[in-house]
Amino acid sequence: MLELKDYFKRELPAVNDFLMQEGRELNGIVRDVCLHIMASGGKRIRPMLTILTARALGYDRDDHLPMACALELLHSATLLHDDYLDGADTRRGSRAAHLQFGTTETVLAGDALLALANEMASRYGNARLSRLLAIGIMQTAEGEIREIEFSRDPALDRDTYMEIIIGKTARLIETACRCGAALAGATQEQEDAAGEYGLNLGIAFQLVDDALDYVSPTSETGKPEGGDLREGKVTLPLILLMEDSDEAERKTLLARLKAGDIPDEEAAPVLERIRAGGYAEKTRDEAAMYVEKAKAALAGMADSAELTVLRQAADYVLTRNK
Repeated sequence: MLELKDYFKRELPAVNDFLMQEGRELNGIVRDVCLHIMASGGKRIRPMLTILTARALGYDRDDHLPMACALELLHSATLLHDDYLDGADTRRGSRAAHLQFGTTETVLAGDALLALANEMASRYGNARLSRLLAIGIMQTAEGEIREIEFSRDPALDRDTYMEIIIGKTARLIETACRCGAALAGATQEQEDAAGEYGLNLGIAFQLVDDALDYVSPTSETGKPEGGDLREGKVTLPLILLMEDSDEAERKTLLARLKAGDIPDEEAAPVLERIRAGGYAEKTRDEAAMYVEKAKAALAGMADSAELTVLRQAADYVLTRNK
């Protein structure tokens, strides 16, 4: 993983500086909110994948930052909106923006970041980039809408769960890789391969995220332990538990999930059963299959330092603990 760490260490300062520079130019009513979410940390995996994919496919110019950072702005916008909709108290170990700055300011900040991301993509005068970004925004919104629908009527349904995580997480990571390919002037076949890599990587990333919710402490993830369960969200560890439960247990749990906001005294035994049954680990096993699919999609790319890092990034997804 040395190449991965070195690459991120070398590229991240410019990415972070560019994000903060753009944020400081926003209107005062939303500026502090935007700077708060951008300064709160994050892996910057989306802009880094845009850069890596572009360079792996031969891009050698140094004007990549607006396109790469547009993907991070989209992601940040979804976090602001999600935390408000979910009633979250924290984000990456800090107080959620809607609690610190207010609902109006936070929603407007999310809107401003979406608009800024589109403007940054348009700077290249490349219609393909603008179209890819628009598609990514729409697919992500559809995933979030589907998740809200599912939370109102939860079910033991793997297919719907997969549709949700593909929409809310994987499509934007796919978009980052496709934008990198389009920036490099890649063929449609090359762009599709890059997109396949990003899609499968994104699925694996969200599966691991859902597993971590049940086994990693708040100090590692920056989110409350078992937060998905307490919010009534049906993710794969919970689906696996329900598949191994009897009909009466499933009905009781689904009814409680539908009511939402499960209290600690009811959540605790469910969390313990998920840990004892190894359902988080089984979710990681599912993620491993998608990691292999992601790496297989890279088979047609020429060897390069960036290709090595893309492979390592896929492997890293399985090892992360936050």
